[in-house]
Amino acid sequence: MTKTARFVPIRETWPVSRLAEEYTRQIVRLHGVPRTIVSDRDGRFTSRFWQQIQTALGTSLHFTTAFHPQTDGQSERTIQTLEDMLRACVLDWGPVWTDHLPLVEFSYNNSWHASIGMAPYEALYGQRCRTPLCWDEQSSVSGLAPDQIQDDMARVAQIRERLLAAQSRQKSYADRRRRPLEFRVGSHVWLRVSPTRGVRRFGIKG
Repeated sequence: MTKTARFVPIRETWPVSRLAEEYTRQIVRLHGVPRTIVSDRDGRFTSRFWQQIQTALGTSLHFTTAFHPQTDGQSERTIQTLEDMLRACVLDWGPVWTDHLPLVEFSYNNSWHASIGMAPYEALYGQRCRTPLCWDEQSSVSGLAPDQIQDDMARVAQIRERLLAAQSRQKSYADRRRRPLEFRVGSHVWLRVSPTRGVRRFGIKG
C-alpha cells in the first residue's frame, strides 16, 4: 500500500449521479478502475444506482461497520489527519480553504510515513517528487519567484506545520492507549489454541 490519498471537495446535497461523475473525473481518470472500494454506509454508496455502476465496472463494494473504525483503520487515520489539518486551515484562510485543498493533498502525499519508510508519492511513482523551485529547500532563486509561487511556498510550509502537529497529536493519543505487555513467572495468560485440521500420520523414524 502506498498510503496515497486524494482529497476531493463535495457537497452533502449532491445526488449519487453527480458523485459518480466526480468519481470518474477525480479517481478513474488518474488511477483507473479500482478492484475494491471500502466506504461507510452513506445512502449514496448503498444505493442501487451506485452499486450497479460499480458492478458494471467490476469493482467490489465493502462497507464499514458503524462505530467500528477498525474495519478500515487506514482510511480512518487519514480522515482524522485531514480533519485536523483542515480545522487549522479554516482558521487560517476562512471560507476559501477549498481553494487550497490541492496544496493540502500535495503536502500529505509528500510527507514522510514511517509505516512505509517514504512519502506516498515516492511509493506510488518510484521516485521523489520534483517540487517547484525547491519547496523543500529554500534557495536564493525563490526570492525572485512570481508572487503566485511565493504564496504557494508559504502555504505549503504552513500546511506542513499543521500536518506535523496533527501526526504528533495522533501519536500521543495512540501511545496513551497502548500499554506495554509485561509477563512474569507464574503470570496467568490467555492461550489461543488453533485446532488441527485434516488427518496427520505419525511414524517412527530410524
